[in-house]
Amino acid sequence: MSNHDQTLDIQHSHGGAAHGSVKEYVTGLIFSIVLTALPFAALMFDLFSAPITLIVILLCAIAQIFVQLIFFLHMNSSSEQLWNTTSAVFIVLIVAILVVGSIWIIEHLNHNMLMGH
Repeated sequence: MSNHDQTLDIQHSHGGAAHGSVKEYVTGLIFSIVLTALPFAALMFDLFSAPITLIVILLCAIAQIFVQLIFFLHMNSSSEQLWNTTSAVFIVLIVAILVVGSIWIIEHLNHNMLMGH
């Protein structure tokens, strides 16, 4: 294989990266806007009670994460995405451990530092 052929191969290969269409990006953008506007409106205009508003915010936040992963990061269940999916699950697990552990430690410190208890 000549140097010219190798250069052409490098230029035409995408390195396994998935690229989305304009339609896919616009769909993701619309979902993102709706999932941002819905909790904003629920909070600003007092559409629901406080617990329901919190549930709406949390559900929209979780849906927003999936929209970002699917439409913008192009993560799916294909075998090419196995390492990306595995690393994403690992990161979510580590962040959950850090957040829950921090809340647990702070709660116990708060309980143990109160004088009257």
